[in-house]
Amino acid sequence: MSIEEGKHYLLDTYAQVPVVFCGGEGMYLTSEDGKRYLDFVGGIAVNALGYKDPGLTAAIEQVLEQGLLHCSNLYYNSQAIAAAKGVTALAQMDRVFFCNSGAEANEAALKLARKFGNLHTPKKNQIISMVDSFHGRTYGAITATGQAKYHAHFDPLPQGFSYALFNDLQSVKALVSEVTCAIIVEPIQGEGGIVPATAEFLQGLRDLCDEHDMLLIYDEVQTGMGRSGKPFAHQVYQVRPDVLTTAKALAGGIPAGAMMTRGKANAIFKPGDHASTFGGNVLAAAGINEMVRRLSDESFTDHVQQMGSYLHGKLEQLVAQFPSLCTAVRGMGLIQGVVLSIPPRTVVEACFAKGLLVLSAGSDVLRFVPPLVVETVEIDTAVATVREVLETLQAE
Repeated sequence: MSIEEGKHYLLDTYAQVPVVFCGGEGMYLTSEDGKRYLDFVGGIAVNALGYKDPGLTAAIEQVLEQGLLHCSNLYYNSQAIAAAKGVTALAQMDRVFFCNSGAEANEAALKLARKFGNLHTPKKNQIISMVDSFHGRTYGAITATGQAKYHAHFDPLPQGFSYALFNDLQSVKALVSEVTCAIIVEPIQGEGGIVPATAEFLQGLRDLCDEHDMLLIYDEVQTGMGRSGKPFAHQVYQVRPDVLTTAKALAGGIPAGAMMTRGKANAIFKPGDHASTFGGNVLAAAGINEMVRRLSDESFTDHVQQMGSYLHGKLEQLVAQFPSLCTAVRGMGLIQGVVLSIPPRTVVEACFAKGLLVLSAGSDVLRFVPPLVVETVEIDTAVATVREVLETLQAE
């Protein structure tokens, strides 16, 4: 398949890099022309186990051998029940709704919040989100997203959303009223520039929601499933939400999303309130079960923490070496970013030419979200490539 065919038949919803991938193994992707690329994008934090992982491959093969890829949610299937039990235990939540993506998971959470508010007297229907947040591309999700560029040309957007400043509790308090039903927040802003929340901010949101009978929703679409160094980022902060969304790495690369609930959020939805045809299908649930199995082993998350610290340290060395180009390192676990004084695309494109896949976040951050199975040798290779690129740019 050629790039020209892709441009002809695919709608222009992505500014795609000129390469066609056809295979992968470990930390590397292979293009149709046989070139290997070290992958520090990981499908944008999706391919947590890298490529051709034996455990995930075996889980998929078992489903194929049994002959049941999909079973309507009019019925139970054993893989989905196991996935529900496993992922809620992993996340310290109670119940789960399965879907196919992060945007879907967030749409479910927003609907749940609105129903929760509508059950009050008087009704509560306002939702507070954060400036520079990102919650997905569907209508509710882009409205919850606190970035004007994602709203452009899509008016009229759904009503009832307001935007506070991330890590500024007073700005949130200023927006809370008797009609506020929920606050949605990313523990680590991903697309907004790899910005971790402070523990004080999240605890403040928890206290506000408890005081005013609101739902606290964590969007862990990108930070869930081990990315932070814990199974879920809220476990780093030890501040639990009422509703938790996740997707991306949930099934190791098979499309899957989840909205989890606990406590007062558990019984809001009733049959007919929400649904997803493919949510919790057998194949995706098998992938979830393999991811839960791996993340239940503390040595796996210990590895993420160790590699995250190692990567962070190496990136700090780049900041020290190139102070005119790099200003800071931000992140947690294996979601790390270098703040640049030059357009990130310049570095992304130069790294691609050298066989390294990295990407941007926000307007000024070079983002690193490699598979969680990355080792020091691959980190060294990736950082050396970025260093070569920065040396060239500095000399220009």
